[in-house]
Amino acid sequence: MSDHYHDPADLRLLKEMSKLAPTEFNAWLNLDKIVGREDGAIPRKYRELIALAVACTTQCPYCIEVHSKAAKKTGASREEITESSLLAAALRAGGAATHGAMALKFYDQD
Repeated sequence: MSDHYHDPADLRLLKEMSKLAPTEFNAWLNLDKIVGREDGAIPRKYRELIALAVACTTQCPYCIEVHSKAAKKTGASREEITESSLLAAALRAGGAATHGAMALKFYDQD
């Protein structure tokens, strides 16, 4: 058994998950496929960069790998990959600050 939190071998369990909850698994799989579609109003390259930024905020190492590689294949530069991650960091920090304001609001309530 691996001591690592993220073990790529865990992905083999997705097949089992698909059998244990097929309706839910297929719904998730189909939702995930919208990133890679070619016919959206947002071009594929930008869909991948958006997905990468979201993956950075959700901190999913598998998604970061998949969308970094997919963005590269669509012509994204190293600079665009870096900017996407830093945009995600800026928004995550903004979310923490505004949630801090909510914490003060709740503190001040009776």
